Amino acid sequence: MTVGIGIVGCGMIAGFHSKAIADAKGAKLVGCVDRLHDFATSFAEKNNCKAYETIEEMLADPEIDAVSICTPSGAHLDPAVEAAKAGKHVFVEKPLEITTERCDKIISACEESDVRLAVTFQSRFHESSKLVKKAMDAGRFGTITMGDAYVKWFRTQEYYDSGAWRGTWALDGGGALMNQAIHSVDLLLWLMGDVSEISAMTSTLTHERIEVEDIAVATLRFANGALGVIEATTTAYPGSLKRIEISGSHGTAIIEEEDILTWKFAQEDASDEEIRSSMIGKTSSGGGAADPSAIGHHGHTMLFDEFVAAINEHRAPLIDGHEGRRSVAVIEAIYESAKGGQIIEMNK
Repeated sequence: MTVGIGIVGCGMIAGFHSKAIADAKGAKLVGCVDRLHDFATSFAEKNNCKAYETIEEMLADPEIDAVSICTPSGAHLDPAVEAAKAGKHVFVEKPLEITTERCDKIISACEESDVRLAVTFQSRFHESSKLVKKAMDAGRFGTITMGDAYVKWFRTQEYYDSGAWRGTWALDGGGALMNQAIHSVDLLLWLMGDVSEISAMTSTLTHERIEVEDIAVATLRFANGALGVIEATTTAYPGSLKRIEISGSHGTAIIEEEDILTWKFAQEDASDEEIRSSMIGKTSSGGGAADPSAIGHHGHTMLFDEFVAAINEHRAPLIDGHEGRRSVAVIEAIYESAKGGQIIEMNK
């Protein structure tokens, strides 16, 4: 069936969701709502959909089968739970929420109402990511020894000043980690598996009037014994594409956004040379490194395709609430370690 979708929150990211819904198979944008009704009216005119006065009005519309939550990060909980209780499927822009406690409330509400819940971590759908995951699952890296994520981005002071919620613990939930680097944290966990220990430092070095970090470094011990590093900042002018590096006793792969920069294995495969030649120049945008709007919507389109398929097939989406919660848990632990100056043990 065609899934009718309503967008909650009509800020910048909502525009990417509307484009992705238009391109996704079996999805239709029905309407939108925002706490500032003028925003919703303007968005509806641009996207040829309804503008609802309230979320209650949206959820009462039988044309709405699912909602896409595009509010500030710390304002995902209430609309997601309301939608679930109304029997609507829920698609949430990253992060799922800003604490694991709030994530759990969304997950529980969706499970109790038997509705699908999906979180937008589109980096998992990039061909580069899938190739590395396939090679890891096939054991081509040998003993995995290191897994690292580097997000060295740049945000101006004007970026933080542009919205009262930006850079606050209550609505942003954190800084360079929770807002910008969470895609890379999720991708690293998807590739490397769970983290067992974390030690971290954070600081605010170049931005004013924000409560959260603009730079963070964490060292990790994964459950598989490998070590790793997460570096995240919004202070690195002019901003670089995010990188994931996976190293093992028999191979190394380095991803930069959608490109594969390094693909080397002790035992060469027939497809390796083709991967090295074809997976360069795949990144077609700035990746959000300096401009948060400089991203494509193709990743979101793949996520909506998968979300619609999950609804129609009565199964959990590939990136469901439990998957979406994992990166929030790791970032929470990083903040706890940085605040207290101790090693945090996970899953205990």
